[in-house]
Amino acid sequence: MTRHVVATTIATLTLAAALAACNDSGSIKSTPDKDATTPAATASAPTTSAVKPSPTEAAPTKAAPAKIGDTITLHGMDKGSQIAVTLVKWVDPAKGADEYTTPESGKRFVAAQVRIVNTGTGVYDDSPSNGVQIADTEGQRFSSDLNDVSAGPSMISGVKLTSGDKALGYIAFQVPKASKIAKVQFSMDSGFADETGEWQLG
Repeated sequence: MTRHVVATTIATLTLAAALAACNDSGSIKSTPDKDATTPAATASAPTTSAVKPSPTEAAPTKAAPAKIGDTITLHGMDKGSQIAVTLVKWVDPAKGADEYTTPESGKRFVAAQVRIVNTGTGVYDDSPSNGVQIADTEGQRFSSDLNDVSAGPSMISGVKLTSGDKALGYIAFQVPKASKIAKVQFSMDSGFADETGEWQLG
């Protein structure tokens, strides 16, 4: 009887640990990819005297947040799913593509031009606009809008890229006129991937 209870307890704890791992929250990548041309640090030549630690060593420099023009590499849920996303431009305010395309009363258009490069081994097949959202300084968040803007061609709803291929386009949003947009976020798999890229504006 005791062995049965112990075995049941162990099985329960194992299942709980597995569920906790499955429910682990995603991560936000807010620093840009390092420049591939940046030379690696080289080791200094050995010396005969011991190097004494500095009494007041400088604190490690915090990486600067990603901004307009920066690229962030993200991974999707499928094996080999990886893209490099660049926030190329930010337009605020943005104008509708024609005289009939206007924002709702009390709102304005804003738009992000995004470049996606498939750096993975499989085919990238997604709807980028579903995985993008923006946030203002008050914490309000906004999903993409279906309207086109005059700044340039829109990102199409369904993008399929083979490895090495790329896509470029604008993704529009409608936000309150008084909102100050602070950041842009992008996730793969229509927003369901664990990793989220984040770019600061301003």
